[in-house]
Amino acid sequence: MAVPTSRSTPIAGLVEIRSSPFCDQRGSFLNAFRREEFAAWWGERPVHQINLSRTERPGALRGLHGQAGPAPEAKLVRCVRGRVFDVAVDLRPGSATWGQWQAVELCAEAANAWLIPEGCLHGFQVLEAGSELLYVHSAPYRPEDQLGVVWNDPHLAIPWPLQPVDLSPRDSRLPRLPSPQASPP
Repeated sequence: MAVPTSRSTPIAGLVEIRSSPFCDQRGSFLNAFRREEFAAWWGERPVHQINLSRTERPGALRGLHGQAGPAPEAKLVRCVRGRVFDVAVDLRPGSATWGQWQAVELCAEAANAWLIPEGCLHGFQVLEAGSELLYVHSAPYRPEDQLGVVWNDPHLAIPWPLQPVDLSPRDSRLPRLPSPQASPP
């Protein structure tokens, strides 16, 4: 198997990781996360949770969410079935790219992943029915430390590829992006 490669973004620490699965007549095998191979990007962060989400309907949108407080989390996100438009928003205080976003299409066939550093929000829109995402989290889930920004914030102006559908009540009520001098949402 080939060692993963990466593509950096203008947001420090936000990286697309590209892997190559082993393929033969039986199918394929992919190391979704191997500490030794991902050390350049994941570093010494612990792995606290591994989650799997499935979203049925194209256009369904989840996010934009993150976790701050005493245990901010980094996420490694990989699409294991289908395709999604995946977005990260920098909300790190003092960051030169505060309030900026980047996106990547994650898909099972490309075997790519998205490392979202601490202090950045995450959201995605499903492009293919029944899409599934695998998440590796560096910190335990703490509901009291959750933060978010509404998906259609005019400052961000994210061009979601499909008409958004199936928003959760929580995601519909998230606040707009604060000014850089204000505290996180």
